[in-house]
Amino acid sequence: MATACIVPRIVTNLREMTDHPRLNEFVPYLLSITSNAVSGRIAQEYRTRFGLSVPEWRVMAVLGDSGPLTQRDLTRLTVMDKVAVNRACKVLEERGLASRRPNAQDGRSHLLELTESGVRMHDEIMPLALEMERRLFAKFTPQEVAGFRHLLDRVRGEVDDLAADDIDSGNFGVE
Repeated sequence: MATACIVPRIVTNLREMTDHPRLNEFVPYLLSITSNAVSGRIAQEYRTRFGLSVPEWRVMAVLGDSGPLTQRDLTRLTVMDKVAVNRACKVLEERGLASRRPNAQDGRSHLLELTESGVRMHDEIMPLALEMERRLFAKFTPQEVAGFRHLLDRVRGEVDDLAADDIDSGNFGVE
C-alpha cells in the first residue's frame, strides 16, 4: 500500500502572494507597497536626470527645507537607517552637493548643508517633484488630497505613540 506524500504548496509567483486577501487588507503592507511604487517612479526621474538615489534626494530635500542638520537629525527626519543616511551624505559631499562643518553647539557632531551647487540642483528638482505630485493626484479632489494628508499625519503620529512594550513580541498579537 502506497502512502501519499503531502508537499506544502509553494507560492511560485508574486501575484499569488499579493492576491492573498488578508495581505491586501493589511494597511501597513498597502502603505509600504504604495510608498515603494511612488518612490520608485519618482526615483527614475532623479536618477536619470540628476544621478541621485532615493536616499540622496531625501537628504537633499530635507536639507533644502530645513537648512544645516546633523546626520542624527537627518536620520530622524527622513526615517531612514543611519547607514543609508551616512552613505547618502558621503555621496552628496563627494559630488560637491553638500558640505560638512563642525557643530558649534556639539563638538562631537558636524552639520551637513547644501553647497551652492546643491542648492541649485535642489531648486531644479523641486518643481519637477511638485509637478509629479500634481500629476499623481490629478484625479483626486482637493478635499481628497487634504484628507489623505491628514490621515497620513495621523498614522505617523500613531506610529510615534505606539509603545513597543505593549506588543507581545512572542506572538505579535497573533492568537
